[in-house]
Amino acid sequence: MARRWSKPEMWVPGGYLALVLSMLVYMAIASRTGDIGMFAALPILATAPVSLLLLSAFIPTPDESAWVEPVYEGSQPPPEPPVESVPGSAPLPSDWVAPDTSLDDSKLGLFGEFGLYGAVLVGALVNAGAIWALLRYVARRAVAAAAARG
Repeated sequence: MARRWSKPEMWVPGGYLALVLSMLVYMAIASRTGDIGMFAALPILATAPVSLLLLSAFIPTPDESAWVEPVYEGSQPPPEPPVESVPGSAPLPSDWVAPDTSLDDSKLGLFGEFGLYGAVLVGALVNAGAIWALLRYVARRAVAAAAARG
């Protein structure tokens, strides 16, 4: 007998991947025209929740006995360092060098931001796998519960 997957188990992870991919395509097109605004954060936010839940499974719980109170030598904490204001007309230090902010357009091609796209796609694949596994688990429990009832 051939095993059939339930519709949510099949379509929800695929729909999630299609949504993230369409956001990345829109981000790639809109970033070239300058109309992206805050939309660039949405693909990252779309991949974050499940990744953070999976990551929380590997983070150890905090140990209260490991907390060490900071030790001050003396009767009071050290004073705040003095803040000196420098007038705007003051000369810059001689070793100050302005950073080079110019971009070489030959290096920024279609795959210039592949690091971001790759990281978001890997996160989306991990999330889709987790969503699929969760839906598969729920479907198996439903089948087992129905079989137990009769």
